[in-house]
Amino acid sequence: MNVRAAVLAGIVAGIVSTLAQLALWASFTDALPGILWRDTRLAAAIVLGRAALRDSPAIDATRLVTAGAVHFALSIVYAFVLARLVAGRAADVAIGIGIAFGVALYALNMLGFTLIFPWFAVARDWITAAAHIVFGVSAVVAYRAAARGDGR
Repeated sequence: MNVRAAVLAGIVAGIVSTLAQLALWASFTDALPGILWRDTRLAAAIVLGRAALRDSPAIDATRLVTAGAVHFALSIVYAFVLARLVAGRAADVAIGIGIAFGVALYALNMLGFTLIFPWFAVARDWITAAAHIVFGVSAVVAYRAAARGDGR
């Protein structure tokens, strides 16, 4: 496994999956920007506690930075796991693993983690599931491209 490529894959997949989620929200709901701020509060509350869940009229930089740090830290950790699963595999197999990983990641995050952080239950929907699948696929593509670029 290429460590540098796995870190890069986590960052890329974190960005790509968020952009996909934003596009889906914009296309299929009228919830923007409120839903984005809601998810920011949900992620920030993992570190800052339940007080971060309270709505506020202005965007809070502390919650925004904390949510970003949580999102990208988890994205990198998840990309490391996925990189170990796809390293040395054929492209089509790796993409299939990425799709399955996205589904499993949705289950872990939206079903398993809600046992510890119950406030995430509100985010269980098909758009969030699709964003997790996009994460898995984009992490595989980014990992393979970055690993190939390193010559490993």
